[in-house]
Amino acid sequence: MKLQKLLSYVRRAVDDYHMIEEGDRIAVGVSGGKDSLCLLIALHHLQRFYPKHFEIEAITVSLGLPGAQYDDIQALCDSLGVRYTLVQTDIGQIIFHERKEKNPCSLCAKMRKGALNTAAESLGCNKVALGHNKDDVVETFFMSLFYEGRMNCFAPVSYLDRMKLYSIRPLIYVPEWECRSFVRHSGLQIVKNPCLADGNTKRQETKELLLELSSKYDNLQEKVFGAIRRSALKGWKEEE
Repeated sequence: MKLQKLLSYVRRAVDDYHMIEEGDRIAVGVSGGKDSLCLLIALHHLQRFYPKHFEIEAITVSLGLPGAQYDDIQALCDSLGVRYTLVQTDIGQIIFHERKEKNPCSLCAKMRKGALNTAAESLGCNKVALGHNKDDVVETFFMSLFYEGRMNCFAPVSYLDRMKLYSIRPLIYVPEWECRSFVRHSGLQIVKNPCLADGNTKRQETKELLLELSSKYDNLQEKVFGAIRRSALKGWKEEE
């Protein structure tokens, strides 16, 4: 995927759900994975021509696990002229060693999001951009159905009343394979995930199930994504 196509996806999502307003200061969560790198680059280039002026800050929340290296993210941010903040935490130690969580993903996500939001607030940001792609939308919907017994999914835009922050997800129209393609063709260096549960999660199980179902049912992802957009799920109707 070329930059122009990535920007087309992101511009459409931003416009459809009014994600960016004049004067916004947006914290971009950058884990170093393919999605967050796509998000950072897309928002950086969107700044050049989007009619509403906005600023971005790049933030990485480190879990404090051994083996994590973020020099490549720093180098990318330097090349883009984006200020980079690395937040050091003990989340990995707490989850895997102190609490020894059997299903750590939910708690980890909450703690990482809390650290990211706190950092964003301290930097004067009013919005946090997260790198959830189109596949993440569909997978999250099915995970909620399978494991919680309810129809639910994160919204394109949500408001965190306690912190007075908005979360936005500009990649919701971008299929995961296109993110992978963009990173590969751009020569970007992905930061290896040091998480001890990487590749052995409920999301990975759901991803594999959907891959199997997609081989039987044509355009499954598009149909489910379209159903979510037309549903009564909070935040998904464009007029909301």
